[in-house]
Amino acid sequence: METVKLKSPIDGSIYAERPIATDQAINAAVERAKAAQEKWALTPIVERGKFMLAMLEALVAMTDEIVPEIAWQMGRPVRYGGEFGGVRERTNYMVEIAEAALKSVPASNPKDGFRRYVKKDPLGVVMVIAPWNYPYLTAVNTIVPALMAGNTVILKHAAQTLLVGERFQQAFDKVGLPKGVFQNVVLNHAQTEKLLGSGKIDHVNFTGSVGGGRAIEKAAAGTFMTLGLELGGVGGGRAIEKAAAGTFMTLGLELGGKDPAYVLPDAKLDHAVANLVDGAFYNSGQCCCGIERVYVHEKVYDQFVEGFIAETKNYVVGNPLEQETTMGPMAQARFADLIREQKAEALRKGAIAHINMKVANDKAGSPYLAPEVLTGVDHQMSVMREESFGPIVGIMKVRNDEEAIALMNDSPYGLTASIWTGDIEHAVAIGDRVETGTVFMNRCDYLDPALVWTGVKDTGKGVALSALGYDNLTRPKSFHLREAI
Repeated sequence: METVKLKSPIDGSIYAERPIATDQAINAAVERAKAAQEKWALTPIVERGKFMLAMLEALVAMTDEIVPEIAWQMGRPVRYGGEFGGVRERTNYMVEIAEAALKSVPASNPKDGFRRYVKKDPLGVVMVIAPWNYPYLTAVNTIVPALMAGNTVILKHAAQTLLVGERFQQAFDKVGLPKGVFQNVVLNHAQTEKLLGSGKIDHVNFTGSVGGGRAIEKAAAGTFMTLGLELGGVGGGRAIEKAAAGTFMTLGLELGGKDPAYVLPDAKLDHAVANLVDGAFYNSGQCCCGIERVYVHEKVYDQFVEGFIAETKNYVVGNPLEQETTMGPMAQARFADLIREQKAEALRKGAIAHINMKVANDKAGSPYLAPEVLTGVDHQMSVMREESFGPIVGIMKVRNDEEAIALMNDSPYGLTASIWTGDIEHAVAIGDRVETGTVFMNRCDYLDPALVWTGVKDTGKGVALSALGYDNLTRPKSFHLREAI
């Protein structure tokens, strides 16, 4: 029997192992989801919300078990607790706005004798393919709004955080969610691709690498094309869809990132340093919207770099189960080796490393890695162009806004960008020109559930959270009703 093994970054041991689902079990799960969806969609939104809030409390009640589980699974230090502050904020907000966000939209120009409106119907069965880096936060971004919108959900969590899917299942089961409305499944890549290509899933949301997103797109679609098909002849539409896709499934893809920061001369430097260091190195740099490159105006460059280096040297790298540890291992050794390669290449091309911290077991093939700050970098180096997703950051001096904007946009990605200044109008003017999904001012590495979470370029397509997130998980259905004849 084929299994999925979870290798802990702490000591290389197999922390968990689960059998993959059989084809029969996968088909049964899909049938249960389809069977449950119609009744779930008829459940009042207020009642759906009660289930979500009860699930949240059931998860939070497991905190003492979940916190060390996260450390064992992906290496985050136990001192930082679970992710339930953010999970609570996002769940509460999406439940709170659901009724208004899902309300039918009346036609803007009323006509006597007619009722005309657009209803928001659920898509059907939603598959969530969740990542390991923030295993609860990233999953809840889609699970809660998808269920609130009247869809049923099948969760396939990352192998590195295998136990997280089980925790969600336990929480939903504990609060009595109807069978088939939420299901956790363990699949390998081939099974996932087969299921997505089967036409049995109505929407898939994937958070992960660009390569993973392309595989998902190929399984479900084949290209990053967005199709709008108004079918006069269904056969022609199917031919177009087959050429570009193969299924009528909709996609939400949050993929790579190389998020920049720009520090202006009027920035409050102590605040910028503290927040940007945290934005670069928290969670061992394994953050979707973590800071990976910093551009600093020449007037404050030396002072900023000095402060950034000093702050970074305060990190304590080690066993994430120990309270004094502020940076644990990366989730897998191959991720750490990529950082080592980027650093080595940058040094060969003239960059200067400023930390060079001695860390036990920091060597090729080990997930333990010290944070690193590089100067003397440029965009000919992979560390400034390619996703790192680890504890390394390059800092470049810039002369003015024009140079900073050009460099921030010189990337295949666009998830977030942060601007550090005391002038909000200046920040808005710069933000308007930066190719990104979110513009921050004087903060970074944060997701506000009231704002849409999206990206541009190779960061993917689709939206999550906010009222707009509900539009991504529903389909519009027009009603044009003549009231009297």
